[in-house]
Amino acid sequence: QVQLVESGGGLVQAGGSLRLSCAASGRTFSSYVMGWFRQAPGKERVFVSSISLNSGRTYYTDSVKGRFTISSDNAKNTVYLQMNRLKPEDTAVYYCAGKEGTWYVRRNPHEYDYWGQGTQVTVSS
Repeated sequence: QVQLVESGGGLVQAGGSLRLSCAASGRTFSSYVMGWFRQAPGKERVFVSSISLNSGRTYYTDSVKGRFTISSDNAKNTVYLQMNRLKPEDTAVYYCAGKEGTWYVRRNPHEYDYWGQGTQVTVSS
């Protein structure tokens, strides 16, 4: 059974930083693509970033390019999302997701098989 557990959310002022973590357990994740999504109140869940744990390739949605960095520590089965220069519009519940398979950009939530419980990020103006 695959489990994903996010942590690191919180309340931060605009311009501040947070680092989210997603700890994975249950199997070997070297062949996985991991993604971060976010969901604001009353809105659909949307793609933020993804990384191939095999190749290290990454992809970002345009609104976070240059501000967010996705990375992984495969020895710890952990994926990170470093979020800098946060804006009020980044406020959302952030979810970690996983899918075993080859790399391509998976932006649709339905393309992922495993999900964490989410962590709240609130950016005050």
